[in-house]
Amino acid sequence: MGKLDGKTAIVTGGTRGIGKAVALAFAREGANVAINYTRSEDAAREIVREIEGMGRKALSFKVDVAVGSEVRHMVDSVVAECGQVDILVNNAGISMPAMLFKMTEDQWDRVVDVHLKGAFNAIAAVSKNMMERETGKIINVTSTAGLVGTIGQINYSAAKGGVVTMTKSAARELARKKINVNCISLGVVETDMTQKLQQDPKLREIYEARILLGRFGKTEDVTPAFIFLASSDSDYITGQVLSVDGGTVL
Repeated sequence: MGKLDGKTAIVTGGTRGIGKAVALAFAREGANVAINYTRSEDAAREIVREIEGMGRKALSFKVDVAVGSEVRHMVDSVVAECGQVDILVNNAGISMPAMLFKMTEDQWDRVVDVHLKGAFNAIAAVSKNMMERETGKIINVTSTAGLVGTIGQINYSAAKGGVVTMTKSAARELARKKINVNCISLGVVETDMTQKLQQDPKLREIYEARILLGRFGKTEDVTPAFIFLASSDSDYITGQVLSVDGGTVL
């Protein structure tokens, strides 16, 4: 028996990296899983096939999480197909780095819209179904940048910092309906999005020196935290930030 048997999860940004690993991990634990994509339709189809191969339902949607109507349509479709949404993982994100004095308004707006407004849109969309049933797990994804800031990504850091306080506010609002809202803070994880850090020896040395455990994370290092917060094991935990970063931020 899996920890998520009979549950239905939505994982935004589920076609690659952390999102893909979480979607597949949830399916292995028994969950039906819906993901969204913006460009990678082939990647989404492949993940759907892989999840269906485990005997679970799998759905994919072309959705820009920064557009509320598209997110609501996705959630309504998942409820129509699966009857409910038990778990939401707000993982979708982009990076548009620039030093603050060179950053354009478009770079600021797009990154904040995807990370922060996108998470808000998804929480608002799923909360109605969860409140009616008085159960649900919402997991938002932040990063070390959202806790301590980072050079060259003030847009990303600001958005991820906002995700932390949004998590706490949502936890306060939704606790009366027995909905748990928590946040996972990640450090550098070896995915396609961190290839530059992995492949540049000088950059790798700098970033690894900041990690107490001395290495970048792997997807299998972080997926257990998502399973924990999505399962009944975390029923008495809400409004918290769980750092899964090898000791980068203390």
